[in-house]
Amino acid sequence: MRKIISESGIRNIRELSDRYKKAKIYFHQDLDGVTTAIAMRDYLKSNGIDVVDVEVIQYGDKEWSVKKPDARGDVMPVLVDFAHGKPMFVIHTDHHDRQAGAEETGSKSFRQSRSNVETLSQIIPKTDLFPTEDVATISMVDSADFAKNEITPETVMNYVYKFDKDISAKKNRMLLGLVTNKLLLAFKNKPNFLERLVMESSPSLLNLFLKIKEIMEEENYAPISSLEKNKADYIEKMKDYPDVKGNIIVQYGGGSMMKPGSYDRYTPFKNNPEADFLVIAWPLGLLQASCNPFKKERELKGVNLGEIAQEVLSKWEGQLKDRKVPLSTIKWVSEGKIGEESVGFTFKDFAAIYGEKFLDMKDGAKYLVEIKSLMEKPSESLTEEEWGILDQITVPAWDIIDANSGGHKCITNISGLNFFGRGKRPPQGKYKYDSEKEDAAYIKFLKMLQNEFVRVLQEKIESSKSQG
Repeated sequence: MRKIISESGIRNIRELSDRYKKAKIYFHQDLDGVTTAIAMRDYLKSNGIDVVDVEVIQYGDKEWSVKKPDARGDVMPVLVDFAHGKPMFVIHTDHHDRQAGAEETGSKSFRQSRSNVETLSQIIPKTDLFPTEDVATISMVDSADFAKNEITPETVMNYVYKFDKDISAKKNRMLLGLVTNKLLLAFKNKPNFLERLVMESSPSLLNLFLKIKEIMEEENYAPISSLEKNKADYIEKMKDYPDVKGNIIVQYGGGSMMKPGSYDRYTPFKNNPEADFLVIAWPLGLLQASCNPFKKERELKGVNLGEIAQEVLSKWEGQLKDRKVPLSTIKWVSEGKIGEESVGFTFKDFAAIYGEKFLDMKDGAKYLVEIKSLMEKPSESLTEEEWGILDQITVPAWDIIDANSGGHKCITNISGLNFFGRGKRPPQGKYKYDSEKEDAAYIKFLKMLQNEFVRVLQEKIESSKSQG
């Protein structure tokens, strides 16, 4: 079982091991990201490369706030389980349906699968890193493949694990993996928590679970009893929050999520088990649509949410292609507030993500060198004159959405809306929420998209019924 697949591994790994003796892994902050990073750590070690540091990378401004690679160039930057590549990475491995900005990466391994750990643990190395049963559980969690395994929302949202001698070892391992995932998500934003898991855990769900419990005790995190109480309170508060239209849950935001362990992405389906779909708009400029992963049978079973997203967007295609977003806005919104050590949103990132789609001013070519140079600066360091230069470089809003959105038939997202209707400069002073102030332009558009998505989905459901 330990030696089931033999492959050549990551391209040029021998040459890379001659060039680099140390590496730093950047990983996505979920169970698949953590376990993939652990697998990559051991894979690199088996090839003579010592992982000396790890860091979480997340979509949004956290993507650009990660630390710059070692200036000496003797530590190899490696990216795992993340769809947005960057020129700075030497190795990039991912499992999503498409990647952006990975063209200049020297060695990459992209393979569509239920999880990235499946690829890295069983396909790339010559021997399995994680046990096969663990990979199956991690893949199930990452792909939300619950109905087939007869898993309920209560099981997914549970924080307590106890070995049950009356069920199979396979079922016990699956329950362990679900609790491990739940605990990991509860504390994922704690400083250095995920990094410790990657550096200190062995490649097994049991060891990962025990390490989480160890850190919880060492760092005096909220106990399991508090997590369970906060979860129960959140479920109760959210019972009347969404608007349920037929079999579609329509929700804006996630409510109050501050208490540890309270928020769970599956709460809407826990409270509305008969619903088939969830369409949720997040104020950060993201629309997500998903099928109920706990139902084996649902109306419009053959629905492709990704295709619906494209159909909805096509209604505004002309306006979005005509609407230009300046590079000044893209840079400051992408970076947020970053430090001098952060990688920032550079010209290489801009070119890698948006390719040749951006438009420049007349005679803009002569500014190319200057633009590349000033894009290396953090937003807060740019002068008014430099901001003015970035104002002249624009990207069609349609291309921004296309580059930032994605998914598949049962879960999809429309993202990048937070770049619209924003100023060309970072706002001055401290932000203060004003309930009387009308929604920002991108929030208005976000709600319009949500309403249209629900309308089209309802239309397809009714059409399916009439044909059936």
